[in-house]
Amino acid sequence: MEVYEFIVIVFLLAFIGSLFTGYPIAWLLGGLSLLFTAGGIFLNTYFGLDTFLLNRWENFAIIVDRVFAQMANWVLVALPMFIYMGLMLDRSGVAEKMMTNFVRVFGELRGGLAITVVLIGILLAASTGIVGASVVLLATLSIPIMMQQNYSKSLASGVVAASGTLGILIPPSIMLVIMADQLSISVGDLFMGAIIPGLLLGAFYLIYVIVIAQIQPDVAPAPKHRHRLTGREIWGAIFATVPTAALILAVLGTIFFGIATPTEASGVGAFGATLLAAVNGRLNLKVIRQVGIETTLTSAFIFGIFLGATAFALVMRSLGGDEFIGHLLKGLPFGPTGIVIFILFVAFIAGFFLDWLEIVLIILPLVAPVVKDLGFNLVWFVVVFAVCLQTSFLTPPVGFSLFYLKGVVPKEITTGHIYVGIIPFVVLQLLAVAATFIWPDLVLWLPEKMYGSVGN
Repeated sequence: MEVYEFIVIVFLLAFIGSLFTGYPIAWLLGGLSLLFTAGGIFLNTYFGLDTFLLNRWENFAIIVDRVFAQMANWVLVALPMFIYMGLMLDRSGVAEKMMTNFVRVFGELRGGLAITVVLIGILLAASTGIVGASVVLLATLSIPIMMQQNYSKSLASGVVAASGTLGILIPPSIMLVIMADQLSISVGDLFMGAIIPGLLLGAFYLIYVIVIAQIQPDVAPAPKHRHRLTGREIWGAIFATVPTAALILAVLGTIFFGIATPTEASGVGAFGATLLAAVNGRLNLKVIRQVGIETTLTSAFIFGIFLGATAFALVMRSLGGDEFIGHLLKGLPFGPTGIVIFILFVAFIAGFFLDWLEIVLIILPLVAPVVKDLGFNLVWFVVVFAVCLQTSFLTPPVGFSLFYLKGVVPKEITTGHIYVGIIPFVVLQLLAVAATFIWPDLVLWLPEKMYGSVGN
């Protein structure tokens, strides 16, 4: 084993081991990067081991320069704008109106409340992209009603947690923005490629809810006292979706038809969400202040990890870690398709212990060049990878949707109910991964129709 390979392994093991210390991930990434940079310079200076491209103390500035270069990236301006849009829409009252009207239409059906949660989850996903806000909002609006109608606690919690995670995949998705930036590919291609897989996953949820409600009527019973559905209630449900649909069209439509860049469209979305809050009488100084603070905190959290991961990736490449990982993966006796399946499996397992952001910033840049060298379309792979990362929100012990949900559900819903409830939805997510893997056109057809070709 070469010296640089040994140091790469130690570097990775140090990172994995430090995760169990409980320190913030951003500080771990940045601290380990500086520590191993100093170690590499020491080895180069006193032992002549040329293991780092950073071979002089002055070249610590390279890390700082790379950080500043990342912060000057125009694409990343979209992140705080999309975060603001999602948080402001959460307070606009649009979701409450949709829930009220949808319950009148679907609530009379067996499993109708769960169907309502999935449908609103899809609409929120296409207009917010903030998983935490979506899960909390759906839980607050729907769980009490489902408990009143004697829904299974596991089904109720599972459908809310799963539907709330759709926002990380269905555009506009902050995860796809970061993926596009990390791999220097088109945000528009990723947004367009993720639409069908995202809607497919939502369709899987709907089919599951409908089937389980028919097979096991006790888990999702129809209300005891029904009323006749009127045309006014149907039109009310349709009109309740108009504000959200308009916001989706304003954001995604301007991107897909080349009217605006994703960064410009994020500003349109932020303005549109603010306008909806004002129209519904929900906009005041207190709301603006709360949304501003939460946007700042969330953006700081993301960018803190982003900068730490930037330093980590720079040191890893300076060590030759990308070449080491590439040789390791290409040396597997699985063939090209088997190697990609292995990468997705690693991402799935990593999702049990890491947040999606760390996986995107650390693992994806290391494996994507290998996948491209094997002849696969990079846009297709990134979307499949994104679908796979959906599971990281639902798999314990670090499934963030589970934490969000547990914080707002009634006391009678235990952690055990939540864990049991998410199992079928994790299986459905894996089925969506399999579908997009087996049929690449689910990802590539729409971008090719819109743009003529999909960059590799």
